[in-house]
Amino acid sequence: MYAWLWRKLPGNLGIKLLLTAVLVAVAVAVLWYAVFPLLEPAVPLDEVTVKT
Repeated sequence: MYAWLWRKLPGNLGIKLLLTAVLVAVAVAVLWYAVFPLLEPAVPLDEVTVKT
């Protein structure tokens, strides 16, 4: 998959690296602001119980 994406990106090495960084930043932003807030109610991370 990564090789396919790398071949499909236009430009030389510098432009491909820049476009890859932009794509990674967009993916992280979508996960951070859209996906994770939707999943937060289903995953109770703040309800931790420790048995001693």
